[in-house]
Amino acid sequence: MHIIPAASQPATVRLPLSTERCAAGFPSPAQDYLEAELDLNEYCIRRPGATFFVRAIGDSMTDIGLNSGDLMVVDKAERAQHGDIVIAEIDGEFTVKRLLLTPRPALQAMNPAYPTLYPDPEQLEIFGVVMAFVHKTRGGD
Repeated sequence: MHIIPAASQPATVRLPLSTERCAAGFPSPAQDYLEAELDLNEYCIRRPGATFFVRAIGDSMTDIGLNSGDLMVVDKAERAQHGDIVIAEIDGEFTVKRLLLTPRPALQAMNPAYPTLYPDPEQLEIFGVVMAFVHKTRGGD
């Protein structure tokens, strides 16, 4: 797993944020004014010193839109809760899954082709909570 600390990323870059929300239809051409500026670092990262970027590999989470190659924003300081998408360590390997705490601790894949994992609660280690992920819709780096 290749980890990039968020704190080592470039300085703030603010981009325009439209006042209009976009439904899955056509946006109104009359609404071409801006609400504010948006910095994706501020939007996605609460604690820069505890946040890492991790690239997803595999297709066990495709039902939530997380595909192989997507970039995950992971906060190590965030306390994992039931239903969170987490990076967990199992048998010395990292995996990204949905954390289920009831009725018993489990790591649920979000693709029916993969089984739900039921690790020993004493050995389940959560590396961090996935706070956001970036999914490119067009190829290229």
